[in-house]
Parts: sequence; C-alpha cells; structure tokens
Amino acid sequence: MDNYKLGKKVSIYTIIANLVLTIIKLIAGTIGNSSAIVADGIHTASDVITTVIVILGLSIASKEPDKEHPYGHEKFESAMAKLVSMFLFATGLYLGYKSSIALVNKDFTRPGRIALVAAAVSIIIKEIMYRYTIITAKKIESIAMEADAWHHRSDAFSSIGTFIGVLGARLGFPFLDPLAAIVVSIFIMRVAINLYMKSIDELVDKSADSKIIKNIRELVLDVKGVKEINNLKTRVAGNRIYVDLEISVNGNLSVEEGHDIAENVHNLVTKKVPKVKDCMVHIEPF
Repeated sequence: MDNYKLGKKVSIYTIIANLVLTIIKLIAGTIGNSSAIVADGIHTASDVITTVIVILGLSIASKEPDKEHPYGHEKFESAMAKLVSMFLFATGLYLGYKSSIALVNKDFTRPGRIALVAAAVSIIIKEIMYRYTIITAKKIESIAMEADAWHHRSDAFSSIGTFIGVLGARLGFPFLDPLAAIVVSIFIMRVAINLYMKSIDELVDKSADSKIIKNIRELVLDVKGVKEINNLKTRVAGNRIYVDLEISVNGNLSVEEGHDIAENVHNLVTKKVPKVKDCMVHIEPF
C-alpha cells in the first residue's frame, strides 16, 4: 500500500471516530448541562475539518511531477500542514477566550454525571487515535498527518482538562472547569506554533539534517573517481530531499567517463539515502 492510500485509510477512520465523538459530546454536554463538554465537542468537530485538509494534502503531494510542477508536489503537503496548524491555533485561542470569559464572569454550572463519562470516553479514544495516526505519519513521513495526530492529542488533553473541570465542578470547585480549559488551550497553541514553524522550514527550502548531509558526503567520497566535493546543497520538500552536488574528477577523463562517475554518484545517493528523491551532479576538472 503506497503512502497516500495508507494515509487516506487512517484519515478516514479518524474522521468517522471524530464524528461519533462529536455527537456524543454535544448530546452529553446538552443533557449534562456542561458548557465545557459542548466546547470540547466543537473542538472534536474541528478535527474532522483538519483531517479532510490532510487527505487533500496527501492526495496532491502524491502526484507525479508535471509540466507546471517539474520538481513534484511534495510542498503542497507542507502548505496543508501550515493550514492545519493555523486552524489548531485558532481552536486553542477560541477555547482559551471562552474559558477566560467564564472565569471572569464566574459563569459556573454543576455538570451532570453524563458529562464526566463523555470526557473520560473522549480521553481514551482520542489518545488511541493519536497513537494510530502518529505511527502512520512517521512511517510515511508526512508532516501534515503528524500535525493532524497532534490535533488528536490536543483534543485528548482538552478532554483531560474538561474531565478535571467537570469533576471539580461536581465536587464543589466550579472554577476548575474554565481554569483547566485555559491551561489546555495554551498547550494547544504551543503545539500549533511548533508545527507551523516546521511547515515553514520546509516551504523555504531548509537544508536536510546534518547527519543526512554527513552520510551523503561519505557516500560520494567513496565513489571511485571522485577527487573531492566542491559543493553540496540539500533542500527539504515535504517528506523528500533534493541534493545538488558539485564534484571534481580527473580533468583528463573523457566526457563519457566523467558522466559514468556522475551517474554512479547519483544512483548511490538516491539508493542509499531513503529520503532523497533526486540528486543533481555537476562535474568539475580536478
């Protein structure tokens, strides 16, 4: 199963789970007289939107290069991850604002037991969804899916805050409800900022990890005929890496011999370094 199909499969499962959770929370929040559970339900509903964005990003990124996009479509996934992180930040900001208003106005209520049960169920399911999604995200090296996984975990933490708040309200400490929600909203916004910066790095052609660069350098210098590396550049595009190399070879070699060395370098780098999609090799006389 290719990356897109695997990512789409996981995303569809999480959409179904989120829709079910949203309905459960909204009903439980309404019946149990808990604004915190209703807000948590809205947060879960936002996950459905972000997962749809992820599927769209994976779909575009998996397309082959074309005339308009000769280097492929991987960066579309980073763009989608950027959208997810912005949506995640907005969700955290909204929850924090609503909770702050409730805390200042002392708008407290005593939730019913059903609200507590709904929060507990949400914590368990959302954590399972996070683990399921993050494992797949790392397997297919998808930053957009990783962002979506963290959205699931943020919802789990949101539900923990909601659970504490609902439990505290039922035990006679109603202020714990909005206070816990504010802490959770800060965590959500922090995760969103980190994911946003990561997606920006990919969109502005950030270089690959130093270990990968070191590995490429060692591989190239081991190729017979390569005298030295004059220049080595890498750039990250989605979950792939592009490499630009300038190497020196014996100046007395024929064009064909020099070409063979360059081809050996290209084949070795693209084969031995899994994330490398393409390696451009330029030859200079030593």
